[in-house]
Amino acid sequence: MKNIINIKASKPHYVILDGLRGVAAIMVVLYHVLEIYSQNNHALQIINHGYLAVDFFFLLSGYVLGYAYDDRWGTMTLKDFFKRRIVRLHPMIIAGMLLGALLYYFQDAPALGWKETSDVSIMKLLLIMALGMLLIPVGKSLDIRGWNEMYPLNGPAWSLFFEYIANIVYALILRRTSKIILSILVIFAAGNTIYYAFTNPLGDIIGGWAIDDPKQLRIGLTRLAFPFLAGLLLARTGKLRFIKNAFLLTALLLVILLSIPHLGGENNLWNRFYECICLFVFFPLIIWLGAGGKIKNKKTMSLCKFLGDISYPIYITHFPFVNIYMAYIVNNNLSLEDSWPYGLLVVIISLIVAYLSMKFYDVPVREWLRKKLLQSHK
Repeated sequence: MKNIINIKASKPHYVILDGLRGVAAIMVVLYHVLEIYSQNNHALQIINHGYLAVDFFFLLSGYVLGYAYDDRWGTMTLKDFFKRRIVRLHPMIIAGMLLGALLYYFQDAPALGWKETSDVSIMKLLLIMALGMLLIPVGKSLDIRGWNEMYPLNGPAWSLFFEYIANIVYALILRRTSKIILSILVIFAAGNTIYYAFTNPLGDIIGGWAIDDPKQLRIGLTRLAFPFLAGLLLARTGKLRFIKNAFLLTALLLVILLSIPHLGGENNLWNRFYECICLFVFFPLIIWLGAGGKIKNKKTMSLCKFLGDISYPIYITHFPFVNIYMAYIVNNNLSLEDSWPYGLLVVIISLIVAYLSMKFYDVPVREWLRKKLLQSHK
């Protein structure tokens, strides 16, 4: 059995890439759960490079969009494309913001620099929830968390803001660009990434979640540009190579890359090199090998499908639970040794909520929206 399944009104689907997306999403959950123990020092974070999963998502998004849509524009309008992307992405954005609002008042932790939840009125909370559901970012004046997040009720949604930008730019411009022009754009974006990686005082490329901070906005656009463009170019030029045990090998490599400790040296030089190598070499290699892999084991096929199904739901719903966990840890001054069972519980709860929201909300809602918005294409 190859790493493909047939899906309605579409071309063959790469199941291994779905599985890898799920692995990366779970690594993000682990990264956020363990973040409270880093003492606000990136170098002390346990799953140190977990934030690079977002860059991996952007690379995977570029690859999948190019593969799925490049040859469909003769029969698909811009309106059709945007409908499809909204149907795919937006229901879980709404669910994530609703969950963030429901759990907000359980996240009181002034010691983390958060604002007092008691100072936030229900009306203000509902306003921010509504803006978040529309994916409208907020600035400092509406930042009820205190971390200058564009989506204070559900921090990880910042990457969806940039994902929407990538989809719009792809539909309006990139779908028409030649391989030569796209290659030039990739080179330019790589140069910009290298410049940021080697000039950022922190010694890494984390950031991008604030809308009214020009520096953070630039970081977000920088982190989006190279991986998305590179994924699109890989989809158009990469000749797949079929290998055995592709999921196991690529998943293991991805976990290792995201878990490597912060690399020291003068001015964090080695850490800067490492993150660039991940972006320019290892992440494209993982996607290339994953797309070309084979799955012969039914259990592995089922695992990949499960991981793919929960990947987006767990990414967009886990953070409110993590916020409660972080507040509990800091308010009770607990160490990792004292509190790891609670952290494990957060991971388990996140997995359960992701599965339930996928099965009983995301899948049926998207199916209903397809019938209403895309009925003519069935």
